[in-house]
Amino acid sequence: MNFLNKIFHLNDKQASLKNEIIGGIITFIAMIYILPVNAAIMSDMGMNSQGVFAITAIVSCLVTLIMGIVANFPVVLSAGMGLNAFLVYTLSESMGFQSWQQKMILLTISGIIFFVFSLTPLRKIIIEAIPKDIRYIISACLGAFIAFVGLKGSGIIVSSGSTLVTMGNFANPGMLIAFIAIILCFGLMFVKNQIVSSLAIPIAILFAAIAGVITSSVMIANGQIGDISDIGSGVYVYTTGIDAIDSCSMTLPIAPWISHPTWGASGLEDVVFFGSLSGQYSGQQFVSDLGYIFTLPATYVAIFSLLFVSLFDKTATLIAVGEKTGMIDENGKMQNYRKAVIADATGGLICGPLGTSAVTPFAESNIGVSLGAKTGFSACIAAVLFLLSAFIYPVFSIFTAGSVTAAALMCVGALILVSSIKGLDLKDPIVPFVAVVGILFSVLSYSIANGIGVALLVYVVAMLIAGRGKEIKLPIYIIAALFVVSFALNAVITLI
Repeated sequence: MNFLNKIFHLNDKQASLKNEIIGGIITFIAMIYILPVNAAIMSDMGMNSQGVFAITAIVSCLVTLIMGIVANFPVVLSAGMGLNAFLVYTLSESMGFQSWQQKMILLTISGIIFFVFSLTPLRKIIIEAIPKDIRYIISACLGAFIAFVGLKGSGIIVSSGSTLVTMGNFANPGMLIAFIAIILCFGLMFVKNQIVSSLAIPIAILFAAIAGVITSSVMIANGQIGDISDIGSGVYVYTTGIDAIDSCSMTLPIAPWISHPTWGASGLEDVVFFGSLSGQYSGQQFVSDLGYIFTLPATYVAIFSLLFVSLFDKTATLIAVGEKTGMIDENGKMQNYRKAVIADATGGLICGPLGTSAVTPFAESNIGVSLGAKTGFSACIAAVLFLLSAFIYPVFSIFTAGSVTAAALMCVGALILVSSIKGLDLKDPIVPFVAVVGILFSVLSYSIANGIGVALLVYVVAMLIAGRGKEIKLPIYIIAALFVVSFALNAVITLI
């Protein structure tokens, strides 16, 4: 205990060792879905999915340890979902990018530039220039987004051809279990017993995991689940015999003793250093690809776009997480700036060569904070579990299903959203409207960066028209202008 206190200053921060451990474990459980999802996305451009899964876990462990030990913040990092989708689906062959290695070289170049940028005071200036109300709006956007991710991943909210989104089918057992777990979690959060209320999220997760495994096991025994081969995605197809839902996807966890998933960090040699360890990629090919991509006009637009996505996704999450973890004080000043940003900047630097998407601080870190985590020891607990998952994933596989993580994501998202709205200056006529715009665009465009960008543009324009332009600091004008450039670049890159 004395050893941990010297490193993490548990006593100074009035932290409980029990809360730190619980916070780290639950944050990891809420985030483990990142590993199979990122692997599935990156494999769409030709990478080995098992290798991506393992290296994502290892890199997440490394950068989270840096955040925990060096910066001493309860912030957990892993592969960013926005950037990997941009890398895989936006940078297409029609733009001239012929292999996944070329795309990962682009990611490496942008990571180097972002690392250098993070070492300058500019990123800190940007963060500290954002007004308190805008920081609360960013947090609210993040809370709404987290809640929506939980609802979408569990099947409670599904896509619809006529209404875009709609309520899922209660005949889907995964959706039903997730729905019950969410109601249970909200109920337990408000009981008078403080111990029970503080454990509302882990109790709901445990309920969903046990109920899900029992349900899927029974359905497999009855032949209702037709395909469990794609265990990594957490989505399985089953037949119910009811005509209206003969073919329906669900998000139930499958017991590892039934699914027989692969053990060990296999496939690493196929993705690390652009696949050179497996012999499928040579140094000569690297030099050739490096020269080739700089001849493409799309390369320069792509690098700037990658930088914009990294800057605003990472910074937005840092602000939202920082409000809860002490990373940003009540005056909006960044604490231990260099130590705090070195983790995600280092992650951006090494992810490309190692074979995964750039890492970012995750909003799910607020789950640990809500459970009492106050120091980097909580982050270190999550980091160790990430490392273990790279080699013994089947042990954690039941916690990756959407029906299991839904309660944590929905409840934490709602808590962040409500607490952020309470902090807004609702007497200012502009602020609540900007908040509504940011929340709607974050959820409906499935991008926190888009939501923040549109909200900032509305804020600047509204303030100028209202004759309050002098209240806006210069960096806010610059950030708003950069968002305009970012939106323009995204439009241009789709036309190339």
